[in-house]
Amino acid sequence: MIKINYTVNLFSENSNNLKNFLKSFYQNDIKLEDEYFFEKNFENPIDMIELISTLIDNNEKFNTAVWISLDKNIYINITDYNLDKIIRYLFERYPY
Repeated sequence: MIKINYTVNLFSENSNNLKNFLKSFYQNDIKLEDEYFFEKNFENPIDMIELISTLIDNNEKFNTAVWISLDKNIYINITDYNLDKIIRYLFERYPY
């Protein structure tokens, strides 16, 4: 059986913003290969909701872009305007 990974990508023009958000979210220092980019894979897309909603809710402080991928090579930009719809969609498409 092929295992599908769902992805969250975070981008920032300021490396401190990204590092500060990740440190705050994970309550631990995260070593980044690229100071302006962070990628996290999830086996269950419902698990990505906490990360994306926390960042969007605090994005005035961290100014970091959020993109998710639910299907191969298709990315969705998450914003204040579409966060609630995306969360509803995730629960509808991937019910527990």
